[in-house]
Amino acid sequence: MRVSVLTREYPPTIYGGAGVHVAQLVPQLRKLIEVDVQCMGESREGATAHLENFPAGANPALRVFGADLSMTAAIGEDIDLVHSHTWYANLAGHLAGLYRDIPHVVTAHSLEPHRPWKAEQLGGGYRLSSWAERTAFLAADAVIAVSSGMREDVLASYGDLDPQKVHVVRNGIDTEEFRPDHDPAALEAYGIDPDRPSVVFVGRITRQKGLIHLVRAGARLDPDTQLVLLAGAPDTPEIARQIGDAFADLERTRGNVVWVEKMLPRAEVRQILSHATVFCCPSVYEPLGIVNLEAMACETAVVASAVGGIPEVVVDGETGFLVPYDPGRADDPAAVAAFEAGLADRINELTSDPGRAAEFGRAGRRRCVEEFSWSKIAAETVAVYQRALEVHASS
Repeated sequence: MRVSVLTREYPPTIYGGAGVHVAQLVPQLRKLIEVDVQCMGESREGATAHLENFPAGANPALRVFGADLSMTAAIGEDIDLVHSHTWYANLAGHLAGLYRDIPHVVTAHSLEPHRPWKAEQLGGGYRLSSWAERTAFLAADAVIAVSSGMREDVLASYGDLDPQKVHVVRNGIDTEEFRPDHDPAALEAYGIDPDRPSVVFVGRITRQKGLIHLVRAGARLDPDTQLVLLAGAPDTPEIARQIGDAFADLERTRGNVVWVEKMLPRAEVRQILSHATVFCCPSVYEPLGIVNLEAMACETAVVASAVGGIPEVVVDGETGFLVPYDPGRADDPAAVAAFEAGLADRINELTSDPGRAAEFGRAGRRRCVEEFSWSKIAAETVAVYQRALEVHASS
């Protein structure tokens, strides 16, 4: 079997969970089948890259579609199946499937109907990204959901989709790369005190990641706890200002905060996570949340919102704490304040009891090793490919 994986992100250019997924999955797939990779951006080793430069100066969604057409043209006659990741590559997968008359498999890392704030970033392009995703999902021979919660969301969002075509293959973690690493070099570089309790956030500055809620919760944290934000790449100037203003208020009134406004090398992230008392994931939408696995693999306790696939990763009371969040009450100030207070209370519970936090951390790493290995995920993915080939042949 020869498969072409279609993705926007591919090493060394990775900025989100979908990119991490592809980067970890492809080497394991190559142990089982032949894999070609088509990605977007500048040329790089191990993949064929396509620039998002047509039409020049157009809406970002149209420029992505230009790269999708280039990807479609690059799919050779020797390819048996295409596998696309995120809306950025879904159109290429759909068109390649039609053009070559081969199966198309989609992995659902997120869903456009659940991310209305993308309209702030893409304008009318959000309607185009939503159309591309919907068209690809409904026509796909198989859809892979990265969690059971995501499978439910896929079927709720696309009611015409045959449930038998939607398979759960959870995200994973490389427990060799993410492991306890007590070298303090990264902490020294960014002014983090290794001898004081800390709560760490890692992620992009987007509505989805809920960073504003953690910053507001910071006012309720124990004064001795360091709040460390490894956060950059804001989606819009508006959200950048919102986070910047909230952080400045917290820095002025509380102090003991560190904000690293760039994406760090993964080795440095590993060191900072390994020294953290708690990792916090305040996402308001999260299909699975690889970043929680990264923290758990470093033996760090997790406090996270109980949304999407996160409860399938973080076991409440065993590897961390889950805090209820109701997306339907996102505009209710009382509900939002209660969520932020819940984050602070659970973080304080662990920073005041480092022994329990360490126990949660050890349990988290065991869970990563036992349940989320990439070799297991690759085998399950190939099984979905085989099923898609059968579905396509019979259609």
